[in-house]
Amino acid sequence: MLKQSALEQLQDKKNLLAFSAGGDSTALFFLLLEHNIKFDIAIVNYGIREQSKEEIIYAQELSKSHNLECHIFDAIEIGNNFEAQARKIRYSFFQELIKTFHYTNLLTAHHLGDRFEWMLMQFCKGAGCAELSGMKEIQTEEGYTLVRPLLHYDKQELLQYLQINKYKYFEDETNLDISIKRNAFRHNFTQPLLEKHLNGIKKSFKYLDEDIKSLLQTVKIKQIKDFAYFKNTHHPRSNIFAIDKYLKSCGHIISAKERELLKNKETVVVGRKYLINQNKEFVFIAPFIEDAVVIDKNFKEQCRKMKIEPKLRKYLFLHQEIFETLKEFHSHL
Repeated sequence: MLKQSALEQLQDKKNLLAFSAGGDSTALFFLLLEHNIKFDIAIVNYGIREQSKEEIIYAQELSKSHNLECHIFDAIEIGNNFEAQARKIRYSFFQELIKTFHYTNLLTAHHLGDRFEWMLMQFCKGAGCAELSGMKEIQTEEGYTLVRPLLHYDKQELLQYLQINKYKYFEDETNLDISIKRNAFRHNFTQPLLEKHLNGIKKSFKYLDEDIKSLLQTVKIKQIKDFAYFKNTHHPRSNIFAIDKYLKSCGHIISAKERELLKNKETVVVGRKYLINQNKEFVFIAPFIEDAVVIDKNFKEQCRKMKIEPKLRKYLFLHQEIFETLKEFHSHL
């Protein structure tokens, strides 16, 4: 049932499955076993549902019976903006596991419905083809590869697979809460459309993926602590797509106005939190330092000679190790 492209990426690699005990990740769990893919699982307990305890126990039982490692993280209580904060918590957990245990791939159980929801939500707030295409089956991240082997399956196809094989899974009752924007889109739009036009929607995403390859240049984002950079593609859509992708991983979504500024300005502050500088050679993304910082004359002069954006200098002065890296870049230009 899994595509050959995903299987080739996973075969003979060290894989980590983001597991929740829900239908999607449970289906992926058993599909990986069927294809003889070796993997471990990671599950986060947010502590907001009584059922979470049962889901953790089920994850432990599955891992024990199939001789897998089960990594568990108990999250602290989350206040406002639960979805964004929860995502940040779990990906920080996954990335720490990847670094500690040297996993090559992180697998998530996103399916066609998730991708379609994302597309419609982006379409309704204003987006181009790259954003509408959304999730990719195989996506290179800093230090690992993100693999979504179920993107070509509808939720109902996965549930049918579980029911036929009598595999146990849990239903998360919070998915029924339509006060959550994503759930509202799912129940009001994506589910009805998928029920009526499943094959057409699958074909449309296939065509979108093919088109995106010709529209965007590949960008490899590198990171030093909270400082990110990549080579300037001199293709505004490719640059903005990469910037958007990185900032989303930090929990920030750039606005339509900020996108326009990034098209036309070399340096932009987004959300009063991040400084984006697109010079001739590189694109730099750094936390924006608003407070006053006293910078010595020698440092200022070095920055002037290297043509470093003045708004970026405060951050670099406070992070000398990153400045030294930029000096190496400059010496090779």
